[in-house]
Amino acid sequence: MTTFIPKRSLLGLFSTADAAADAVEGLQAQDFDDKDFEIMSGTPYPEGAFGEKTTNHRLYVFPFIGAALGFAVAILLTTATQVSYPLVTGGKPILSIPPMAIITYEGTMLGAIIFTVLGIIFESRLPRPKLGLYDERITEGYVGILVTTTEDRFKAAKEILTKAGAEDIKEGEPD
Repeated sequence: MTTFIPKRSLLGLFSTADAAADAVEGLQAQDFDDKDFEIMSGTPYPEGAFGEKTTNHRLYVFPFIGAALGFAVAILLTTATQVSYPLVTGGKPILSIPPMAIITYEGTMLGAIIFTVLGIIFESRLPRPKLGLYDERITEGYVGILVTTTEDRFKAAKEILTKAGAEDIKEGEPD
């Protein structure tokens, strides 16, 4: 039997990227996992700018799967249609490759595009049913570090954010 351990969130706001990087370094030094905190910024900093580990994504797999499925469905659709309704025209074969190639190409592209969009949604972790803590100052240039941890490590996280120079700290309710 698993027990539910309630977690609590806390959002530290930093006016400089260096202070936020110091906070991330402090969190990592206290053995906070990269899954325990999230960096939020309205400015497009490159991955790893704050010392966090870069995330591995699998977005490149989705178009390949979609293209393969689209190709298979297009071949099945064109073959089944021509076999189900055979129209012999001037002694030509029932399964004609040139018209099938056009439908197959379109089906492959459609499958790749649809799966790419689904992959972007999946890899972006959307939809997010519970947003958690947020502050509008993040869109105005502040850097926010959202730490979600258990109650026993909550004080340590708050101290780390304070020592790193957080200008404001918001606390969330226990989950």
